[in-house]
Amino acid sequence: MTIALPALNDLGARARDLPGLTRIETHPRDVATPIIVDMLRSVYPHDQVFGDFCPVQGYVDAPPRDLYNWLSNTRSLEEWTYSLRGFRETDEPGLWIAQDRLGDSTDIYTRTIVNPHAMTVDYHCAWDQGRHLWMIYLMRVVDAQVVLDKPGSVVLWNNCRHPFYDENPYPDTAPPERPVWVGDFWEMFSAGHRLELANLTAIAEYRHANGLPLTPDWMRS
Repeated sequence: MTIALPALNDLGARARDLPGLTRIETHPRDVATPIIVDMLRSVYPHDQVFGDFCPVQGYVDAPPRDLYNWLSNTRSLEEWTYSLRGFRETDEPGLWIAQDRLGDSTDIYTRTIVNPHAMTVDYHCAWDQGRHLWMIYLMRVVDAQVVLDKPGSVVLWNNCRHPFYDENPYPDTAPPERPVWVGDFWEMFSAGHRLELANLTAIAEYRHANGLPLTPDWMRS
């Protein structure tokens, strides 16, 4: 059963039309796919550039420690990712389950591993099962004052092409009616992650500019 979370409630009606924000509620997959495809360019060998790694990075006009604290909470994925919804903690402490609406009837498991000193946030995930979290999303928040000589944050985000993206290692845990596997979307990962980084930026910058805490109250409980 999906538990509705008050994601982005502090933004009010603005959450529906915030510039730069693309979420499945406002942009269904058939609407978002052309946006992502348009972000891909045929003028470079895409597979050569993004064959084994998917790096994206960007500037966020929000304090780095506040941004890190928000991203450190697994439930922040409910807000800035395109399709992860309905997070709830499992019986195993620190392991969360949600739905990835990119795949029909797909559960995704997530454990967030952080380092406050280095401000790293690593999301260890997997579709369908929580025993082997092989989809690793590596993020780091950097003080922009140090690297760009201005206030704010730089977000570095990388994803490695694990061999399991090519073939589901746990087919017995997959819903039989699902037509896709997460690795089918690898060619679109770079554009998809750029879209999600834009979501992250839009939310964080709006909250910071309007005096709202980057981590909303409901997420602190």
